[in-house]
Amino acid sequence: MGLQAGRAVSLSVLLLFTALAGCTGLASTTPIAEISADQTSINLGESVNFDARSSSTPSPTIIDEYVWDFGDGEQKTTSTGIAFHTFTQAGNHDVEVVVFNDRGESDRASITIFVNSPPTIVIEKPGYVRTNQTATIDASASYDSEGGGVEFIWDLDLGFDRNGDGDPTNDADSTSSSIQVMYTNSGNQTGSLTVVDDNGATSTEIWSLMVVSRMFNVVWEEQHVTYEWSGYTEQGESTTHQHIPGQIGSRTNGARIMQVNATLVLDRDLLPIQWPEDNFTLRLNIPMTGWSTSSQTSHDNITLNATASIDRGDLNPWPDSGYTVSADSSDSLEQSLLNEAGARFGQGEWIWVITADECDPDILVDEVDPDSGNDWTLTIDYTILVPRVSEVTA
Repeated sequence: MGLQAGRAVSLSVLLLFTALAGCTGLASTTPIAEISADQTSINLGESVNFDARSSSTPSPTIIDEYVWDFGDGEQKTTSTGIAFHTFTQAGNHDVEVVVFNDRGESDRASITIFVNSPPTIVIEKPGYVRTNQTATIDASASYDSEGGGVEFIWDLDLGFDRNGDGDPTNDADSTSSSIQVMYTNSGNQTGSLTVVDDNGATSTEIWSLMVVSRMFNVVWEEQHVTYEWSGYTEQGESTTHQHIPGQIGSRTNGARIMQVNATLVLDRDLLPIQWPEDNFTLRLNIPMTGWSTSSQTSHDNITLNATASIDRGDLNPWPDSGYTVSADSSDSLEQSLLNEAGARFGQGEWIWVITADECDPDILVDEVDPDSGNDWTLTIDYTILVPRVSEVTA
């Protein structure tokens, strides 16, 4: 081959190489795509900020378009190298950006985003429970779809702000997987459960529990209660006795008072009878009721002891007996029966005062009255009704 022929072959090879370089995209103007994210692991519903501004293209070309594919069916085109996206589907998402320069040349880069799904809440509870009866609410079957552990936060009463922060719906009354509750009031009781997985994702569910009243049989038991006091009171002095006739055990107002009969009897002097006899006054005051009355001793026959009486019946209406009624508890039912409007006469303390108004002189001994007072006995009989409440089992 001659020199001229060799130079022609070399030139042809050079031209062919240059053409092939342009066809394979290896020209010096091809852009280089890069992508980054402010976080690569998020919870469902959170957003990620993406940045492709580190992408480049050799001069004299410029990058004028970014096409984003977020791997969940959503796409976006921007003229700047930044974008954000909110993920509403759990799982791994390959987010890709395609960078174009002004000659239409492109490059692509991708990054994987993990989207954590919130835990699933499963609650088992009874259809209803009676007042003051324990109910178990179990959420131990709740789970994390990714297999991680979960934590529990129970608020047992959405109407009560237990932690005092002004929000009654964010109390942490229990952190167990199951709880036991008991409610004293009937009605629809409402609470919430929040389950948190190991990535901090949360799910919250409002639950309610129907609390129904109990059924009770009511019988009023009639009782008779007697008090008796005796003493000696000097002329012009008084003796006071206080008691609560309606007190049954530790309950101050445990009975309905229906009738009272009180009699004050003065002892007769042993010395020869003087006329007139000594004169005493019996007074009664019931502060809670606002009733007070009094009676003076008297006698129709000088051979009989002087007496004073206070009697009153039908202090309260007579109730029905032997019926069935619903209530949250036996205690609340008894309280409502004993505090029924128009049937509270005589509740609280009764104050009895015995006053020696006139103790007339007996036979003077050396011009001195040997007995300037008198012995007396006060007997009080009450008729009361005590409610007996028994639960009727279903």
